[in-house]
Amino acid sequence: MPVSLSIKNVPDELVERLRIRAKRNHRSVQGELLSILDETLKPRRGISVKELRRRVQALNLPEGGPTSREIIREERDAR
Repeated sequence: MPVSLSIKNVPDELVERLRIRAKRNHRSVQGELLSILDETLKPRRGISVKELRRRVQALNLPEGGPTSREIIREERDAR
């Protein structure tokens, strides 16, 4: 059975941002709040280290490339 919730003392700026977001998504403020709650509270399936490694390997990224430090230094020195 659906339950009614109430949020008190919401700052005006936050309410305005919510109204803008709701309008952009063609929803009422209540519909937008329900959408935000639904998306935020969805169960998330974590992945194992083994699965993460499989996915990274599937990308076929080159190995032994420059480190992030080297890339940043190179870009900074190019200025």
